[in-house]
Amino acid sequence: MQTITPVILCGGSGTRLWPVSRKSFPKQFARLIDDESLFQATAARFAGSGRFEKPVIVTNSDFRFVVTEQLSAVGIDPGAVLIEPEGRNTAPAVLAAALHLHAKDPDAAMLVAPSDHRMPDGAAFRAALEKGIPAIEKGKFVLFGISPDRPETGYGYLELDSNGGDCVPLKRFVEKPDAETAAKMLAQGNFLWNAGIFLFRVKDILAAFDKFASQLVPPVSAAVRDAEVDLGFLRLAPGPWSEAEDISVDYAVMEKSDALEVVPFDGGWSDLGGWDAIWREMEQDETGVVANKGATAIDCENSILRSDSDAVELVGIGLKDVVAVAMNDAVLVASKDRAQDVKLAVSALKEKGSKQAVEFPMDHRPWGWFESLVVGSRFQVKRIHVHPGAALSLQSHFHRSEHWIVVEGTARVTVDDEVKLVTENESVYIPLGAVHRMENPGKMPMVLIEVQTGSYVGEDDIVRYEDVYSRGQGAKG
Repeated sequence: MQTITPVILCGGSGTRLWPVSRKSFPKQFARLIDDESLFQATAARFAGSGRFEKPVIVTNSDFRFVVTEQLSAVGIDPGAVLIEPEGRNTAPAVLAAALHLHAKDPDAAMLVAPSDHRMPDGAAFRAALEKGIPAIEKGKFVLFGISPDRPETGYGYLELDSNGGDCVPLKRFVEKPDAETAAKMLAQGNFLWNAGIFLFRVKDILAAFDKFASQLVPPVSAAVRDAEVDLGFLRLAPGPWSEAEDISVDYAVMEKSDALEVVPFDGGWSDLGGWDAIWREMEQDETGVVANKGATAIDCENSILRSDSDAVELVGIGLKDVVAVAMNDAVLVASKDRAQDVKLAVSALKEKGSKQAVEFPMDHRPWGWFESLVVGSRFQVKRIHVHPGAALSLQSHFHRSEHWIVVEGTARVTVDDEVKLVTENESVYIPLGAVHRMENPGKMPMVLIEVQTGSYVGEDDIVRYEDVYSRGQGAKG
C-alpha cells in the first residue's frame, strides 16, 4: 500500500480573525470552534491510519514550540519540523519538504495541506484521498476542489473538464471572481473552490520544479543541504533561503503543468477566512445569533458575540449583522458584511504603535506560557504556567527584582547558590542581579504569580547563563 506523508504548512500572519488571531499566535493555533485547534485537527486528520507516515511540519522559529506542544497534546509525533528562516510563500516550503523526503524515499507520496482550514468530517476527506492515489501513481498532481454552496468571491476556483467522476482533469485555474461571475460559475456546475491541498509523488514534484521553477531549486536545495538540527528541529540555512523567490506553489508550478487532476469534495470545508465564516460554521440560535458562554445577546439577529476572557462579560443589545469579539486587551466590533476588512484594524493599530496589533496577551515559550495581568511604570504582575518537567533558563536581570508566589503545583527555585522547593501558597524573593531559575519537577502544571519591580520590566532585560532550549542572550523567557 502506498503510504502518504502529510506536509502541513504552518505559517500565517493572523490578521482576518483579529483579535483572537494575531501575528504572534495566528488562527491555526486557536480554538475557534472545536475543542482542538485547527492545526491539531489537521494533524489528527492524517493520523491513526496505516496509510499515513508521520507528518512533516513547515513553520517558523516563533511557532516551533507551539507546534510541538500542540502535537504532543493530541498524541502525535512529527516526522520532522522544518524551520523557515523567513516566510517565502508556499513554493519554497513545498520544495524544501519534497527535498527532505526525497533523501529518504524518492518514490514517497506527499500531501500538502494548510494548517488553518476546518474539515469536520475527516473520514470523508480520507476517502477522497483514496480516489487520488491511482492518478499520482501515473505521475499526476491531484488537487482537491470543494463543492461550492454559494457564489463566494473570496476563493479561487478550479474549472473541471466535466461535471462527474472521482478524479477529473483540470481545465484551468480561476482567480477570485466578482459576484456576478461567481454566480454564473455556481450555476454552471463544473467549478469548485480551490482548497490549496495537493497530492503527488516527491519525484514528480521535484521534476516539475526543475521544469517550471528552476530558479528556486539552487537556493532551496542549499538551504536543505546546509540545514542544522536544533533541539530536534531542522533549521533551514538562512543565507540561501533568503535568495529564494517569494512565490506560491500554484503560480510557480501548478498553473504551468498539464498533469493536473481534481478530486471533488463535498464533505464540509472552510478556510475560516473571517468572522463571517466562523458565524456560518457555528450552530446559530433561532435568530441567527452565535454567542459563547462569556457573551449575552439581547434582541440580536444574525450576529456573533464572543468573549475569550473570563474577566470580560460581553453584552449585545439590539445588534443585527454584527461581529463583536472581546479579549483581555482588545475588543472588535464590526458589521458582519465588513468581516474581510478586519485586517484594516490591524494596519491601523500598527500605525499607532499598539502592541495589540501583533502581540497575543498570552506569550508562549518552550517551557509553557505567561500573561501580563497588570503593568505599571515601575512594576509588572504576571501569571506564569510551567509545563511538567520544564525549566526556565538560569538567568539574572539588571533592572528588576522579582517576587514569586506559587498558586498551583510545586516549583524548584534556584537563587544564587540556594536551591529549594516552593509549594502552593509559598513565596520567594529574587533580588536584583541574583542568578535564578524556576523549574517544575512535578507531573502536573505549575502556576505562579510573579511581581516584578524596578526601573525597567521589559522582556529583554535578561542575562542567560544556561538554557536547555539553546536561546541566546536577550531572547525572551
